[in-house]
Amino acid sequence: MPKKVVRKIPAKINIAEEIKQAHRQLRVAAYCRVSTAQEEQLNSYDVQVRYYTEKIRSEPKWAFVGIFSDRGLSGTSTKKRDEFNKMIKQCRRGKIDMIITKSISRFARNTADVLKYVRMLKEIGVDIFFEEQNIHSTQQAWIPFQRTESPADI
Repeated sequence: MPKKVVRKIPAKINIAEEIKQAHRQLRVAAYCRVSTAQEEQLNSYDVQVRYYTEKIRSEPKWAFVGIFSDRGLSGTSTKKRDEFNKMIKQCRRGKIDMIITKSISRFARNTADVLKYVRMLKEIGVDIFFEEQNIHSTQQAWIPFQRTESPADI
């Protein structure tokens, strides 16, 4: 009877890396913005910062990266929003896995900017959670909002 030949096929996945990824905390940051420096808006800003800091720190599967916040700046353009741009830079460097923000209009009021950054961040594996809309940018539910005229209308 001929002897059977057994051929060893190496695994295509790195088991150690898979285990490490499975137990890794999600690196989460929050983005807060108020468009005016009025006292009522600044109070909202302080509440947002406190709320998101506590929310992220209280979730065991999340690692707190930080709060990025722009005060008294319009959301119609991202050019002068230093903290927003700093957050995007951190995402590109692989330091952030998810961004939490109050709403689509807090993230950006300009539809082109919303879509530009959602798409760019999605391509590099960064999710944005829009709390008021209860939508993750990486989920299928995001698609209908890509046709909306203005995030402020949502």
